[in-house]
Amino acid sequence: MNVHSSKYKCTECGKCFRCNKELTVHRRSHSGEKPFECTVCSKRFTQSGNLVVHSRIHSGEKPYKCQLCDKTFRQSGGLTTHMRVHTGDKPYKCSLCDKSFSRSGSLQEHKRCVHSNTRPYDCRYCGKLFKNSRDLKRHVYTHTGAKPYSCRHCSERFTWPSQLKSHLLKSHNEGTWFTCHICQKKFTRTGSLKTHILRCHEGVKPYVCSECPKRFCTAGDLKDHAPVHSDFKPFCCGLCGKEFKRKRRVPPHLQEHKRSVHSNTRRV
Repeated sequence: MNVHSSKYKCTECGKCFRCNKELTVHRRSHSGEKPFECTVCSKRFTQSGNLVVHSRIHSGEKPYKCQLCDKTFRQSGGLTTHMRVHTGDKPYKCSLCDKSFSRSGSLQEHKRCVHSNTRPYDCRYCGKLFKNSRDLKRHVYTHTGAKPYSCRHCSERFTWPSQLKSHLLKSHNEGTWFTCHICQKKFTRTGSLKTHILRCHEGVKPYVCSECPKRFCTAGDLKDHAPVHSDFKPFCCGLCGKEFKRKRRVPPHLQEHKRSVHSNTRRV
């Protein structure tokens, strides 16, 4: 430890800093002080830099631009992560199955969804448990029916920003399509393009079912397969009472049942 770092030492936790400014900012983590306030929404921050980044949410400013596809970002870190889409760099590697990811958050989610049965997120409406906050958030919308994302060109509203983005591309030709370099098929999301390449052109199946030898291209495919090994049927048709293991995607599921059996049934 050098002289300068020991000079600026936190009396609460003993952590040392290079200068008094860093120590001052650190002390706010103990005191809870947030001196920087947003003039638009009154949200407060411990550092002025965090307020500057937050303010771009209101102004729409995105100063960091990708030189390859012109996509813009509010923070330099967002651009750094995005560049891995073009370079293919995946620095975060799973120690259990050797699958790699471009973001650390994706690696952690992969471990929870594929290599763990832990479900730390519970729904406040029905108590159902989920492995990640995204799935919980999607589930909660089934209770609230919320559609917070609206199209600026028409009256359409959507539950998820990805749905709005897809709508803007397909209906208003706004945004950037992602094109398969092998067959030229176009997609609205990079994730859909990656899944397409895995399924149709590479045949890579890194996700293995823990109950049987079957393998899958994506974590989502493995998740859809899992109910095969369970008798649990959490989805019930409100018209006839029939129960299903799945709500959508892999038949037989609840949505398919409603379309095929009750498409002409009128609610009383």
